[in-house]
Amino acid sequence: MIPLRPLAVGEIIEGSVSTLRRHWRTALGVSLAVAVGTQAVATVVERFRPRGSSALTTPEELADATPREVLHALGESLTEIATTSVIGLIGSIVASAMLTVVVSRAVLGRPVTARDAWANARPRLPAMAGLFCVIPLLIVGAFAVGTAPGLVLVAAGAEQAGLSLTLLGGMAGLVGSVWLWIRYSLAAPALMLERQGVMASLRRSEKLVRGSWGRIFGIQILAGLLVFLVATIVALPTSPIEFMITGEAGSDDPSSWTNLIFTGVAATISSMIALPITSGMTALLYMDQRIRRESLDIELTRAASVGEGQ
Repeated sequence: MIPLRPLAVGEIIEGSVSTLRRHWRTALGVSLAVAVGTQAVATVVERFRPRGSSALTTPEELADATPREVLHALGESLTEIATTSVIGLIGSIVASAMLTVVVSRAVLGRPVTARDAWANARPRLPAMAGLFCVIPLLIVGAFAVGTAPGLVLVAAGAEQAGLSLTLLGGMAGLVGSVWLWIRYSLAAPALMLERQGVMASLRRSEKLVRGSWGRIFGIQILAGLLVFLVATIVALPTSPIEFMITGEAGSDDPSSWTNLIFTGVAATISSMIALPITSGMTALLYMDQRIRRESLDIELTRAASVGEGQ
């Protein structure tokens, strides 16, 4: 599926797409099951979620709002994001574990079914869940440390100065969060393929990323852009189809069943395609770093030869 040597960026992308093309039944089957499950739960939660009254939806409302109202609205938005993130996190744990197995088998040219992927991934799911909880906590912690001083000033009554410091600290926290995200971005494949524990996987990722942070950041951003492109293309027909079925292109109520169902279907399709691509690129990036630093290509060549001999 990939040349067993240090990989160029294009070869990592091509390898991820090749996995999806050659093992589409397994890869799309896994991602579809995960996407349908998580999106169904997210749709129900969004439908019945209590709506706050402090949302600032127009530039005029934002301009007239006090610093305290801005922070209140920001807090509600972050709560909504956290809710959907937790739901997506559960699906990501299963999808990443199983799709990493699919990619590792594909690299060796070996067939893999969804049953095989599940059998290999299932024992590692508790550790993967721990990893997927620790990394977001570290990232959120970096952001919280950056915004905490400004929030303290707001609570003390210095609202204008506190809001300014909160925004500045938020930017610094965002930079720290991105740095941590890349630093530990290879922990999941290390946990799955090396049978590492949670903390050992974090240290392993840190070691593999050291000295290559910028390159890995660029590839991960490229993966994010590909996912965004897929989501945009999938979402384009949503409004015309909704108009054909219901006679109106979009509902005034974003929490209506009609709007949520069409949005959910588009999100499910985009996730079904995006999950194998992003998981594949992360797994191949992990292998590429090991090839560059630990001559993993020699081990992979030997393992592939053994598989062909059998």
